[in-house]
Amino acid sequence: MLAVEVKNIKKTFQAKQEVVEAVKDVSFQVQQGEIFGLLGPNGAGKSTTILMLTTLLQITDGEAFILGDNVAKDDKSVRKNIGVALQDTGIDNLLTARELFFTTCRLWGYSKPDSDKRTNELLELVGLTEAADRRVKTYSGGMKRRLDLGLSLVHSPKVLFLDEPTTGLDPGSRRVLWDEIKRLRDSGVTIILTTQYLEEADELADRIAIIDEGLVVAEGTSDELKASIGGDVITFTFEDKDQANKAKEVLENSTLENNNLLITVEEGAKQIPTYIKNLSDNNIEVSSVTASKPTLDDVFLKVTGYRLEGSEESKVSKGAK
Repeated sequence: MLAVEVKNIKKTFQAKQEVVEAVKDVSFQVQQGEIFGLLGPNGAGKSTTILMLTTLLQITDGEAFILGDNVAKDDKSVRKNIGVALQDTGIDNLLTARELFFTTCRLWGYSKPDSDKRTNELLELVGLTEAADRRVKTYSGGMKRRLDLGLSLVHSPKVLFLDEPTTGLDPGSRRVLWDEIKRLRDSGVTIILTTQYLEEADELADRIAIIDEGLVVAEGTSDELKASIGGDVITFTFEDKDQANKAKEVLENSTLENNNLLITVEEGAKQIPTYIKNLSDNNIEVSSVTASKPTLDDVFLKVTGYRLEGSEESKVSKGAK
């Protein structure tokens, strides 16, 4: 049985005089015991997808199943099997971690002795035992995220949804949370996480779906996605965009990005001298040139037409690819 099966789900909202398609058509499958990453920029539809799969937002069209249960029709069964940690946690800053864990355990039906036991287990799991009796308002951002993760695990969910779990954390705190997520996966928990960080998707996800403008535009393991690029990525850098535009007319099958020109070819390093000579023959001077293996960033550029970290100014012509 699949842990998660999503079939052409859509979400539309009525906004004044127009209908907004937050999620246009998303489909994917998640095997039990794997980490599945939804990678994309803000506004791509990642969080809306998570809200629909966790019964917090009604699906406009399509179907989704969690461990065989229909999300729309069997919502109570679904909620028993899932844990959710959203971006905006809403944790009570005046309580201590111990109080929060104990109260949440009681809400899930644990007896007082079992609530005490489970509280201690979870405090240790997320590394908050020493800070258990401090008010949450004294916690760092990383500690709060670990607390939120622990609260989502109170009832031992089989499937865990994490919506951008490391947003706003420093690199050290992010690494600690990554280790916690991997440990959960290794214990048998299926994890679906959204992220806008390429490194995070590369590090954590067993498989990745790239979402852009409410659509899944690519899916596979990190290695499969990188292999789909084919060959090496050669990047030529020019002094100004005029030179880059001229170079694009000379070099076929290239992609223009600001003052850079990107070409994907086999054995890129061996091809560089030929390209340099071709440009030189056309009186085009190259400031620098590099050849590298494809990255997830290159994949994202190929399938969406822009860099994930970039702004609208980093948009390139999809027809140039």
